[in-house]
Amino acid sequence: QVHLVESGGGLVQPGGSLRLSCEPAESVWSVGQMAWYRQTPGKQRELVALIHHDGPKYADFAKDRFIISRDVAENTMYLQMNNLKPEDTAVYYCNANVWVAEWTPARYYWGQGTQVTVSA
Repeated sequence: QVHLVESGGGLVQPGGSLRLSCEPAESVWSVGQMAWYRQTPGKQRELVALIHHDGPKYADFAKDRFIISRDVAENTMYLQMNNLKPEDTAVYYCNANVWVAEWTPARYYWGQGTQVTVSA
């Protein structure tokens, strides 16, 4: 079992910025694709952005405002969110494809989520 730990959420005013982080709590052999999702009450979880060997991909609402990046050596992923809007309010979840050990198959894991609230 791998626990992905997110941090960086909080309350911010419209137009403000936040930087989310995600990393495995345990030592792992390797991490492949990493992604951020978000969810609001009553709605399905939606993809915000993902990053893999062929580069980042963004949901339309995230383009030009959010930047996904990762530190491969530290297996850490970041989401820089700029010009935040009230409609960005959601719980943001980290998702990662993780090899616990070299001889184990990769599995996708979820973090526990971090709340982002954009309000005046």
